[in-house]
Amino acid sequence: MQTASTDHVIVLHGIWMRGIAMLPLSRRLRAAGFSVDALDYPSVVGSWDDSASRLAEHWRQHGGRRVHVVGHSLGGMLALHVAAQHADLPDGRIVCLGSPLKGSAAAGRLGRLPGGHWLMGQSAEILNSGLAAWQQQRPVGVIAGSTPVGLGSVLGVLKAPHDGTVSVDETRLDGIDEHRVVALTHTGLAFSNDVAELVIGFLRDGRFPHEATA
Repeated sequence: MQTASTDHVIVLHGIWMRGIAMLPLSRRLRAAGFSVDALDYPSVVGSWDDSASRLAEHWRQHGGRRVHVVGHSLGGMLALHVAAQHADLPDGRIVCLGSPLKGSAAAGRLGRLPGGHWLMGQSAEILNSGLAAWQQQRPVGVIAGSTPVGLGSVLGVLKAPHDGTVSVDETRLDGIDEHRVVALTHTGLAFSNDVAELVIGFLRDGRFPHEATA
């Protein structure tokens, strides 16, 4: 039986996805005692700055307790971007699942193909440039996949090991606290029970609890 927690978790989807895609992970987090909501944001249309402002506002609404954020792929980048820009957010931790924090070679390649930049929309710039080294006090854990099945494999631009969309090296941002590699595809990171256990451990203790065999 898990002990009830007063902590809240905001779960963020990746590009071309919606919040419902994060339902399995959200259920596991609730079962572990967290209150959870999956925030939808426009990953392609609209403005990256608008999405960042919306997340910051939503983050503040849960003030008075610790608020964690778990983001898959682009969602993890959005979480770190917002946390670095706003010093007044509630305390908590961030976990990024397969996020190309140093920039995405696959996105760069896709953007050079006909119609590719349109497919990425507002997210093209951040996916290409990546984020600056993490210099905030807020703890960050990153889980990367190493099963090479996905769009990036087709485009032929990823450095091994990779999860089919993002290379492990692209997830290793300077300044992060914990990094773990598991044998999963990019999409599989959002649905794995083993990954959920790693996330739960990091949110509770600020470190990944064990070697995953996913």
